[in-house]
Amino acid sequence: MSFSLDSFDLDAFVASTLAEDLGTPPRDVTSESVIPADAVFTGVMDSRDAITVAGLPIAAAFFRALDPDATIEILVGEGDHAAPGTDLLRVAGKARALLTAERSALNTVQHLSGIATMTRDYVDAIAGTGCTLLDTRKTIPGLRVLEKYATRMGGATNHRMGLWDAAMIKDNHVAVAGSVGEATRRARDAGIASIIVEVDRIDQIEDAIAAGATHLLLDNMDAAMLRAALGVVAGRVPTESSGGVTLETVRSKAETGVTYISVGRLTQSAPAADIGLDFALA
Repeated sequence: MSFSLDSFDLDAFVASTLAEDLGTPPRDVTSESVIPADAVFTGVMDSRDAITVAGLPIAAAFFRALDPDATIEILVGEGDHAAPGTDLLRVAGKARALLTAERSALNTVQHLSGIATMTRDYVDAIAGTGCTLLDTRKTIPGLRVLEKYATRMGGATNHRMGLWDAAMIKDNHVAVAGSVGEATRRARDAGIASIIVEVDRIDQIEDAIAAGATHLLLDNMDAAMLRAALGVVAGRVPTESSGGVTLETVRSKAETGVTYISVGRLTQSAPAADIGLDFALA
């Protein structure tokens, strides 16, 4: 199964992850000492809990990197729901190679499926409201492309990928520039097409829109304050609720009519999915 993401080098990721685990010179001393060189194992990766799946093609790449002749069958699609006990992937090949790759493969699938699973919970919670769930830049350094891929598998839409694809004027930018309006005007005058402006008070909204905001981030507002803010915005620009959003509060905020809700915890705090890989002699 081929797998590619923009700005992500799968081969380099697999190589660097394995190098981190194997050390210099590269060795898996446990497998070398315990497993005969000609031993062949088969194994099944399965979910122990209900999950939304993400990362299986990357797991396959880890196994193939150490055993190019391994037989791998991916049993569940990316973004699919898997009930507890679902078989996700089967692999057969050289025992030493598969055992060496096991932890890197599992870590990746557990982390990405954990993100996708939490994301799906939030998407389901706002279903039918017309609101779109966004992720954020609160990602582990070096893993942003993968983590944002996982949120897409959970049904979210990616917010900006980095500092380069949109301006986002936040409180510290405003503090240095002097005001919301001044910071926004500077971005507009610089020719930036997409200007997201964070406001935490209703009296900042008119200044932001008048100065050229193309998207308003309504920060740390409860549902009642969001409704008041949306009344002032009156549909002139898309709006986003952000800050302190939980699974318990997300629907009430979505029902205000806000365009987007962004949730940092999707990538910042999602627990790893409970996934195992059990081997048996072929």
